[in-house]
Order: sequence, then structure tokens, then C-alpha cells
Amino acid sequence: MIKIAVLVSGNGSNLQALIDANLSGSIVGVISNKPDAYALKRAEQANIQTKVIEHKTYPTRELFDDAMHQQLIEWNIDLVVLAGFMRILSEKFVRQWQGKMINIHPSLLPLYKGMHTHQRVLNTGDVYHGCTVHYVTAELDAGPSLLQGVLKVEQHDTVATLANRIHELEHVIYPQVVEWICTNIIQYQSDQVLLKGKPLLKPLQFCQI
Repeated sequence: MIKIAVLVSGNGSNLQALIDANLSGSIVGVISNKPDAYALKRAEQANIQTKVIEHKTYPTRELFDDAMHQQLIEWNIDLVVLAGFMRILSEKFVRQWQGKMINIHPSLLPLYKGMHTHQRVLNTGDVYHGCTVHYVTAELDAGPSLLQGVLKVEQHDTVATLANRIHELEHVIYPQVVEWICTNIIQYQSDQVLLKGKPLLKPLQFCQI
């Protein structure tokens, strides 16, 4: 059974979606860089180990990431899931976990890497918006994309309504990708993503239009 660690900083709604999904893998630990993150309470309620590693107590990003790495090794983790983890990871840490670490980003990558994606979509007048689950690489929001949730932007949408609608999509597609990894439907081999043994050349899409 694949051992999963989830990295969090805040409310933990995606963590809750993963807990509720009854995955084939086991979420064995949750790490937060903030001691007051509500995600920690979610983990404790599900009898999942938690560890607070405060980035403020480390003089460099690399030393903070080393502390996280050591905890992940101690838990014997196979898959790291970033779920609202609001820290940019060092290149060394990403290399150590490449092919074993995924993230979800609130845009249809490669569109709108970085922050403020909902506002940028509204500013541009895009018809479609969504979220993307991808493997993490050293380049921000640029790793291989696995699955996208797609929705149509409505005339009445605001940043707040788009954020809520995207969150709902995230709670559908993130557990699905984690389950595919747990059951070897998706594999990462030799810097290549395989879906049922064949190269995944573009992300799958789940549409809610």
C-alpha cells in the first residue's frame, strides 16, 4: 500500500477530500508549516499523524526543506501531495521527490502560472477556467499535467464565485489522481508519465460545464 504525506498551510479542504475518498493508499502523515492550520485538526480527527515544521524557525529555505525531507523519510513516504502548501520548495527538495510529488493549481496549465489566477481569467475574458493536477518540478507550475477540471466562466462570476467553483472541482479531481497513482494507473518512469502503461501526452479532462 502506497504511503502518502500531505503538506498543508491552511484550511485543508483538499486534505479533507482526500481523507473522505477512502483511497487505496494510506495517508500516514500531514506536515504543516503553520501551527494554527485547521488542516491539522482535520488530520487529527482522522487519526492521522501530524507534524508542525515552522519555516520561520529555519534560517534558510533549504534547511526548512531538509527538515521536511527527514520527516518524510522517517514516515517512509511514497507520494507527497501538496494541498494548499504556501511555500516555494527548494530545487534540492524537488529533485529528491521528483516523480513522487504532485500539486493542484487553480488554472488550466500552462495558462496562468503563479498567483491570482481567477482575477487574471476574468481580466482576460476567458470562456473556460479550471484546475490542474501536475507533478512538481523545479520550474514553478510546469511539471507534467495529469488531469484538469474544466468549467465555463459565467457572466455573473466574480473572483469569489470562481474560487468556490474551482474548489469544488479540485475536490473531485485531486482524489481521483491520487487513487490512479495508488493503483498504478498513472506511473512516473524515466521522467515520463504513463497512463495504463502508455505515455500520457496531454492531461485528461473532467468537464463541469
